[in-house]
Amino acid sequence: MAVFKTTRRAGLALGASLLAVVAFGMPAAAQSFPERPVTLVIPFAAGGSTDVVGRIIAQKMSDELGQQVVVQNVGGAGGSLGAANVARAEPDGYTILMATVATHALNPLILKTKPYDAEKDFAPISLLVLVPNVLVVNPELPVKTVQELVALLKANPEQYSYASSGNGTPLHLSGELFKSMAGVSLQHVPYKGSGPALNDVIGNQVPIMFDNLPSSSGHIKAGTLRALAITTAERAPSFPDVPTMAESGVPGYETYTWNALFAPAGTPPEIVARLNTAANTAMKDPTVMERMKEFSATIVGSTPEELATHVKAELAKWTPVVKDANVSMD
Repeated sequence: MAVFKTTRRAGLALGASLLAVVAFGMPAAAQSFPERPVTLVIPFAAGGSTDVVGRIIAQKMSDELGQQVVVQNVGGAGGSLGAANVARAEPDGYTILMATVATHALNPLILKTKPYDAEKDFAPISLLVLVPNVLVVNPELPVKTVQELVALLKANPEQYSYASSGNGTPLHLSGELFKSMAGVSLQHVPYKGSGPALNDVIGNQVPIMFDNLPSSSGHIKAGTLRALAITTAERAPSFPDVPTMAESGVPGYETYTWNALFAPAGTPPEIVARLNTAANTAMKDPTVMERMKEFSATIVGSTPEELATHVKAELAKWTPVVKDANVSMD
């Protein structure tokens, strides 16, 4: 169901139409963009993976644009507050958003009150990276493969639970997608963040969890968590011996965290093209590429059109999952 294969591609993916911008007839503001710092809104608190990725990209985009890209953290409402602020911002390219699967695929489906339209209220710039999730279990659970876990759950319906970082989060819905596709029953135990959830999985209060790979990797290496499968279409370079969910008997299963850049709808295409070039060039930087490896992140670097297609595919993928799980939030 993914639009992009999870193979590393750091090259620019710009269409000829974006590169062939002609100065004649172009608005003066677009010709001189940027003339002042650009604000990159991170719709989550500082310190998380989206914040870290955003700050890495902002630094390199600053070099490309010749103006500083200033990070502004606007957390709240699962990322919706910051996203809504960008949707309402002046469409001049000086306020852009570091979006995620939460802001542009899940929140639009889960929130009863829609603070923005994920497709109509934004101008896509570039899909930057894909970050795998991982299915982990407490080592005391008597399974070493996804097939063994599915057999255990089918033999003991309603007897096991899985932890998540909260109701309606990508990790919660990753679990719901697994339940649906594998045909198993599991009780959901939501926590206030992935940290507390991981602690209880390690402590064997709840034996199963889908987590972002970066936050679980240290525990997997230490042996306090057992990794059963990576959730992307291809194996993670940092854990080449861990199979994918598709390889483990759940064909078609694919979830991941992703980061992408958006501007407010109505931003001139010449400015979108300038931001796209800056972002995709930044993703080619060797330092950025090395940092992304630390997250087991796959660099994409897309065209705006590819990002728009990606959002449509993500909304289509998650709509039945949200409906089946009966998830909604105010």
